[in-house]
Amino acid sequence: MSDDQPLGYTDDALANHRCSLAPGLLDGLVVLVSGGGSGIGRTTAWVAARLGAKVVVTGRTRDKLDGVAAGMAAHGLACDTAVVDIRKRETVEAMFDQVLDRHGRIDLLVNSAGGQFPQAAIDFSLKGWKAVIETNLDGTFHMMQCAAQRWRKAQTGGSIVNVVVSPRGLHHVAHSVAARAGVIAFSEAVAVEWGPLGIRVNCVAPGAIRSEGWAVYQPHVRNRYANTNPLRTVGTPWDIAEACLYVGGPAGKFISGDTLQITGAGHLWGEVWTTDKPDAFVEATRAFDPSFNKPAQ
Repeated sequence: MSDDQPLGYTDDALANHRCSLAPGLLDGLVVLVSGGGSGIGRTTAWVAARLGAKVVVTGRTRDKLDGVAAGMAAHGLACDTAVVDIRKRETVEAMFDQVLDRHGRIDLLVNSAGGQFPQAAIDFSLKGWKAVIETNLDGTFHMMQCAAQRWRKAQTGGSIVNVVVSPRGLHHVAHSVAARAGVIAFSEAVAVEWGPLGIRVNCVAPGAIRSEGWAVYQPHVRNRYANTNPLRTVGTPWDIAEACLYVGGPAGKFISGDTLQITGAGHLWGEVWTTDKPDAFVEATRAFDPSFNKPAQ
């Protein structure tokens, strides 16, 4: 897939892409997707709707959410929207109450909202650090706890899937790695605590996924991503969406406390530099393999 192609799916592509999950898998269920205005969240919302779910997409930008809902409506799919800033607890509480008033239930929460920027950790500003932590860690906590408290009150149980990152070999986004590691640890802890309430909690960890989020990385950097895993390719938001709905939906009914790696085995081998690879590491690679960066004969 060349870099001059659009980074996200068109509505027509989302409506017609072949789905590996069974038709009707989510019939009658209400699926809430945070960060649903673009990227993995938007794709997850489309796939859930195509599988029969009543979908609610949330995010901070009304125009993006309306665009998603309009695109679905044009293809005969229903989508509700709710504006929320997951960093602010009061807006999260209000959003959950609004969704429950409208739909009466929430069966699956997919936490896809988040963000980061590439930079060496030694140069992070305190403001930049807090921005990533407050969104990726604190915001995910707010969403998870608000959902769990309402499921406990209703005695219904539910399912949570958190989209995190695969940290091994991922460099120059240390703030996001730290925040997502916290999400994984918290998810493992509450998978135990909330299990008796009938609440399942899992994570899905994407590797190099070609989505709108790639726009923050320089083209010459992201063009190398296909070579960061043994399969020598990149994944798509569709890969992650199907994984989230498999793990979080009825097919994953006995899966909890787990993190599913969708990396092409990149989490076992490979390195992903989100900026130019520092000279010291270029030299280390060259020392290991003297043919590195030499032109082919």
